[in-house]
Amino acid sequence: MGQKRYYVVDFAQLPGVPCPCGTAYRALADVDAFPGTIHRTEISGAARAHYHKRLTETYYILEARPGSYLELDGDTIPVHPGVCVVIPPGVVHRIVGDVVILNIVIPKFDPADEYLAELPSEDCRRCGDHDGPTR
Repeated sequence: MGQKRYYVVDFAQLPGVPCPCGTAYRALADVDAFPGTIHRTEISGAARAHYHKRLTETYYILEARPGSYLELDGDTIPVHPGVCVVIPPGVVHRIVGDVVILNIVIPKFDPADEYLAELPSEDCRRCGDHDGPTR
């Protein structure tokens, strides 16, 4: 029989990679038939605020301890299993709490497109001087 026309990934068999969010298990980077990558990411505590210039990420919350939340451009979004959030390029984001997500990244993840940032402070949001990600 020839090569299979489908792809199966067992995330338990993938190596964990440190990232600003915690530990990511990244799949499908080598599959031309899929335009992105899918990551199972484990966050414990507070992820580092970051953004992407080209990548759109879609977070689907698999597990979350009570009180966990997502920060998006300084806004606080409570999360729990079943919440899904689309994060376009340029949005500064991080998760705070003990959370496991499925992250669908389009186009394929590129670590060179990951920029650490600071979320705007409450004072900065009030004064309106924040134009975008702080580099």
